[in-house]
Amino acid sequence: MGTLLESTVGGGLARGTAWTPFADLTEFDDAYVIECELPGMARQDIDIELDEREVTISGEYIQQERQGTLHRGTRRTGRFEYRTMLPGQVDAERVTATLREGLLTVRIPKAAGAGTRHIEVTTEE
Repeated sequence: MGTLLESTVGGGLARGTAWTPFADLTEFDDAYVIECELPGMARQDIDIELDEREVTISGEYIQQERQGTLHRGTRRTGRFEYRTMLPGQVDAERVTATLREGLLTVRIPKAAGAGTRHIEVTTEE
């Protein structure tokens, strides 16, 4: 059911008890770019996988040990997962990922020849 819903609404569904971080998927002429909000995460605690056209960004945000009594907590902790299907073929060898000030940016270049092509209509004589 999750896969069906994901293909209908465009992704971002997590499996099990994982929470889903806020993320945007943007298409450019030469690449797809995912921007995923992961404040407080270290790069070594983030796992990114690309399987054909499916991208999975996952990891775990461990709550820091605190002193005192927490009266209200709204920050998400624990396992997170973001999944999405890309609309076209990609060049998996040239994918890059950067983490800056809590924003993970994953740039996934499109495969050569994967762009839109104009087909000229001719008349048959």
